[in-house]
Amino acid sequence: MSIIIQSLRKIYRTLKRIYLKVFISYKEFSIERKINKKWFGNDYGGFYLHPNLLNSNSVVYSVGIGEDISFDRAVFEELDCNVHMFDPTPKSIEWVENQNLPKKMVFHPFGLDAESGTVEFYLPVNPDHVSGSLMRLNHNVDDKRAIPVEMKSLKDTALGLGTRKIDVLKIDIEGAEYVVLQSVLESKLDIDQVLIEFHSRFFNDGRQKTVDAIHLLKQHGYQIFAVSDSYEEVSFIHNRLFQ
Repeated sequence: MSIIIQSLRKIYRTLKRIYLKVFISYKEFSIERKINKKWFGNDYGGFYLHPNLLNSNSVVYSVGIGEDISFDRAVFEELDCNVHMFDPTPKSIEWVENQNLPKKMVFHPFGLDAESGTVEFYLPVNPDHVSGSLMRLNHNVDDKRAIPVEMKSLKDTALGLGTRKIDVLKIDIEGAEYVVLQSVLESKLDIDQVLIEFHSRFFNDGRQKTVDAIHLLKQHGYQIFAVSDSYEEVSFIHNRLFQ
């Protein structure tokens, strides 16, 4: 069944890529920094990364993993990075508990929000799915099925883990990226690469939300160096690394 689902997702992304290129001018996604890039992870859960600056001392924060840690494993296995994974979803927590993780891959059962605290977290409409969201308007969640979960701001998370610098911050949080991005950028943390899956398809004004988010990142010194074929996974790097 998982092979069928992955095939359907791949077909969907291919059709979407064709649609975007033919019918929509996505100039906001143009590559600004031409550097080495490599895809880490499978077709569904992967992202482009600039691997040249990463090593065994690098710290990667992977926010939102569901039941897919292909990105996280690839980063650890190929680059020997220290990978911290975050997800408050009950199914994700249960799934991770059954995985055999190396010491440098650490899971934390809480999510990322603009502020720390306990919040309502909406579970998916389909109970067989894993990905929930903070966003009530997310078309994939059921606003009548909410549970309290622990969330932390990026600043508090880094303080608790003793992280002074984040080499890579990957964000895949089902539409909540638009809410937390401002606090992430105002955390005053040094973050070299920011990888985001934009869930514009969840909102009627999703494209504008994505455009605004990209502009916000650019205002804080980030440049696009890679975009996935689906135009959903976008990879940014800070321009201070090239000065």
